[in-house]
Amino acid sequence: MRRLGRPTGGLWGHADFLMLWSGQTISEFGSQISQLAIPWLAAVNLHASPFEFSLLGVLGFLPFILFALPAGVWVDRLARRPILIVGDAARAALFILIPILWATHVLEVWHLLVISFVIGIFTVFFDVAYQSYLPALVDREQLIDGNSKLQLTVSITQVAGPSTSGALIAAITAPYAIFADAISFVVSTVFMLRIRHRENVPKHTADTPRPKMWPDVKEGLRWVVGHPWLRAIATCTGASNFFSSLLFAIVLLYFTRTLHLHAWETGLVFAIGSIGSIAGALVVNRLQKRIGVGPTIVLTAICFSGGGIFYPLAPKSFPLPLLMLAQALFGFGAVAYNITQISLRQAITPERLQGRMNAAMRWIVWGTIPLGTLAGGAIATAYGLRAALWVGALGGLVTFLPVMLTSVRSIREMPSTVDEPTPAQAELEGGLVEGLPLPGPAAADA
Repeated sequence: MRRLGRPTGGLWGHADFLMLWSGQTISEFGSQISQLAIPWLAAVNLHASPFEFSLLGVLGFLPFILFALPAGVWVDRLARRPILIVGDAARAALFILIPILWATHVLEVWHLLVISFVIGIFTVFFDVAYQSYLPALVDREQLIDGNSKLQLTVSITQVAGPSTSGALIAAITAPYAIFADAISFVVSTVFMLRIRHRENVPKHTADTPRPKMWPDVKEGLRWVVGHPWLRAIATCTGASNFFSSLLFAIVLLYFTRTLHLHAWETGLVFAIGSIGSIAGALVVNRLQKRIGVGPTIVLTAICFSGGGIFYPLAPKSFPLPLLMLAQALFGFGAVAYNITQISLRQAITPERLQGRMNAAMRWIVWGTIPLGTLAGGAIATAYGLRAALWVGALGGLVTFLPVMLTSVRSIREMPSTVDEPTPAQAELEGGLVEGLPLPGPAAADA
């Protein structure tokens, strides 16, 4: 049933979605600039030590582990559009600080570390609110189309962004290239301000006081772990992230030290992967309409699960064809899978749990990434680069099984209604027993 007040004519005629899409497109492109410019600034201009340089990446990722679950609670308690506006505006201000501090000759590495960490906090809140806001903005049958358009933006900016960033760094230096990212967040903020849709924020009175933080966090985790489809998707995605992180942690070293690839050859391999990502975003809507939502999730999971095996199989004499095939399969499968499974998650989750569901999923599936990265480095150090590649590739081959061997594979159409189970049903489906501890922030890497 179509919600009142929704425009007809598809998403191209949906003014609010176009505002969200336009703002996100511009900020995504700007983010590609800073992703290269900030490490370049740290390494070349500020002469960061290896430890400081690695710490820069850790502090940028750490907020997703520390703050994702609390962010989900706040996203469900507050209107999401203001969170998006504050997130963009705050990141614009923080990015502008970097060229200002550089111009006044006071910028040091510790400034970059602090700024990166704080930017990461605002990014956590923005990302959780962003994924939770879309189901309130468009109809359920439009979710895959909406997520496809948003992911297409990411894929295209990943192709065009690095070259633009490199050109800006060469032309005006890294500190001032970061200013372009700040401007992109300012423009995105303007687009978010122009969205007219307003949400119904939950009201709390003396008779129905607002729950405490931890019970709300547990409810979100229980929803994800207790729902058979979400549990299967979390298992598949988390396992894939572990083994792909293990593989990609050392793949560049393998390219340069074992296969002796030139820089342009490495760039070509990753460019083919980006083309695969764009193709996945373009065809996934038609694919799921033809074969169904569940089969699309399974098929695309098989693509990225199997793609990794071609990395260690690539012959040293002529590795490029298999490496490009691996990257194309991974790019296509990962993007098409993410679009479909995120849309399904949004469709089956009650509005009041959208923030906590997205936060819990991200916390679970991203928590495996640092473990995989550490494992890749440890295996490569102990047994060699090729051995680490084989572990990542062989482990990745089975990551599609959680979605193929469960009822996910039988989902034909995107659910049009949400039937929220009772706590007893959720416990029964998830195998949960009241009183047993659920994962908490202290187990972020589990």
